[in-house]
Amino acid sequence: MALLLVPGSASAATSFQRIKGVKSPGTPAKYDRVGILKIGPKKARNILVLNPGTSASAAYFAPLARTIAKQAKGWQVWSVERRENLLEDHSMLNRFKAGKATTAQLFDYYLKWTTDASVKKHVHPVPDSQVGFARKWGLKTEIGDLNRVVQLAKRGGRTVVLGGHSLGGTITTAYATWDFNGRPGARGLAGLVFIDGGSSPTPVTAPAARDSLQSLQQSSPWLTVGGIPAPFTGFFNLVGGGAAERAPNQRSIFTDWAGVPSNIRPPVDATNRAGYAYAFDPATSPSSLRLAQAHLGHLAASGDPRGWVRDGALTPVKRYADMFTGWGLKGLDGTAWYHPMRLSIDAGAVADGNRNDAQAVLGVRATHGKDLPRRMHIYAFGAALGGQRVLDAASTLAQQSRIPTSNVILVDRSSTYAHNDPNSAYPKNDFVRFLMPFLRQVRGR
Repeated sequence: MALLLVPGSASAATSFQRIKGVKSPGTPAKYDRVGILKIGPKKARNILVLNPGTSASAAYFAPLARTIAKQAKGWQVWSVERRENLLEDHSMLNRFKAGKATTAQLFDYYLKWTTDASVKKHVHPVPDSQVGFARKWGLKTEIGDLNRVVQLAKRGGRTVVLGGHSLGGTITTAYATWDFNGRPGARGLAGLVFIDGGSSPTPVTAPAARDSLQSLQQSSPWLTVGGIPAPFTGFFNLVGGGAAERAPNQRSIFTDWAGVPSNIRPPVDATNRAGYAYAFDPATSPSSLRLAQAHLGHLAASGDPRGWVRDGALTPVKRYADMFTGWGLKGLDGTAWYHPMRLSIDAGAVADGNRNDAQAVLGVRATHGKDLPRRMHIYAFGAALGGQRVLDAASTLAQQSRIPTSNVILVDRSSTYAHNDPNSAYPKNDFVRFLMPFLRQVRGR
């Protein structure tokens, strides 16, 4: 299925398709699907497959993918759209992106209805009672879906590099070390990329894994992010980001709404752009939102409403909003409204691909941590959240399989890059700067 672009979007060589995923027990067939957002030349002989992290989705990588495709000759970037995003309702967001709905209508449809009974037309979150099968959407399901993507990327002898951001880095390790009929998933891959995420060498204990599974059976299938339950994190992000896109200098749509959490409300009346950025810049964002932070700038010293000043910050607010709203892309946004709790539970047992007791409890088969091809190339970039832990995990993974140090690039920017800056910083971006020579090293024809 080709991706339909919003009129006026500048997204050359962009397409989207869904393919058949693996059968997950109890899941209706319509959800056994995995999506691929492809950006770059269709005839590229080299494919970089990227896995989004916690509560992120394929469109999250779109701005970064465009930058990579422009700078890395012969490469196409594929970003994975996990199955949980099939539960999302983009009807109003699509209309908004196409200029057929106002910012107020976007706000009403996704958020205002929660406090105003007069709003009759609104999104209907999926009740947990209807998606009990999602409690089984862990690594076994995810790796099965991802394998369909990787095998498609390999067709025709193309060179494939697999990577991921945050939890996507752990998924990358899990896939590379997963047991596929006695062989590691890394077989046939040219390289691995870890963007402020990876697998800790130390697994959770078997008792902790059992406790987590038992708790999951009595709770929501979905992870709560920043104290905001699913799917409302996604609603806040798309409304805030959408308002920052369409009406950046107007008074914030949230100013008079009591539903805004106090820890992300600016101390003064702010514009849409300023209100959105205030919630995610490390200087003003609460620690509970570290997963979403990027260096964006600061509130202006004056103005009514108060605006936003980039002042040399790494990430432009517009690019950040593009990333999370999926601006220019129909049917996609950068936030996963429903993130499977089971996926995060299983991630604790990957342990750099070393067999452990928790894997037996959870059904995780990441056991080939010492069997990666010695010719494998690895690039790890540590930012504020993962930092040295990400670099150590990548280094350990390489050492286990006797991969030469000359094949490993480790970059520490934990003191200067927030968790999302590696994906959103522009035009200067140290992650991209070191990625380019890495891709040249592993490039095929």
